[in-house]
Amino acid sequence: MSGHSKWATIKRKKGALDAKRGKVFTKLIREIVTAARMGGGDQDGNPRLRKAIADAKAQQMPADTIKRATQRGTGEIEGASYDEVLYEGTGPSGTLFLVEGMTDNRNRTVAELRKIFERHNGLLGSSGTAGWAFDRFGTISLNKAQVSEEQLMEAAVEAGAEDYRDEGEAWVVYTPPDQLYEVSAVLEKAGLAVEQAALAHVPKNKKTVTGHDAEVCLNLVDALDEHDDVQNVYADFDVPDAELERLAEG
Repeated sequence: MSGHSKWATIKRKKGALDAKRGKVFTKLIREIVTAARMGGGDQDGNPRLRKAIADAKAQQMPADTIKRATQRGTGEIEGASYDEVLYEGTGPSGTLFLVEGMTDNRNRTVAELRKIFERHNGLLGSSGTAGWAFDRFGTISLNKAQVSEEQLMEAAVEAGAEDYRDEGEAWVVYTPPDQLYEVSAVLEKAGLAVEQAALAHVPKNKKTVTGHDAEVCLNLVDALDEHDDVQNVYADFDVPDAELERLAEG
């Protein structure tokens, strides 16, 4: 698990992260609309939509809201359509960032994200600025308390996974991007509780940052993640556990 992912976990445990349900719903609705637009409104034939709806239900989104978002995506009812976007940028100490988003106004989004980068000693770059430093994988998270390594190894091999890693409180299984949902289904069929399955940009190498640079990098991730148009933030920095605890207490 990268440093900024650990940071989010620490903040949740300490109650420092306010779960703003309206903001969470906004991002989930955009994912449902886009998934339905790209793959149709049938969950059985659209794994991305099925996952988006499962995520929405996990956040207790009302069924009517989910239905309307799906219908907006399929064109059954009118509503805004969203473009998927990927922005690349740099942060302190040469750190690299990828920002996935969905927007109905590209000009507005790019202008606002540029300001966020600049306020945190970073720069929003052009295509190719950071993408070269990441690989695209399907990632599947499983709770280590519920799944032994022996169970995981056997099931992962059968499912066709590429690799798995011990990420603290979770096992993370890596798959080719186009096999994410198939591998996830095999693991669930084997009785392993899948906590999360998602496509992700995984850094090829991580840069350790500490002190002021670590704080700025984490604040940049937080600021980007809080933007309504941002779905996911990926970065190639890592912050030592002791440093994360110190920053969380401060």
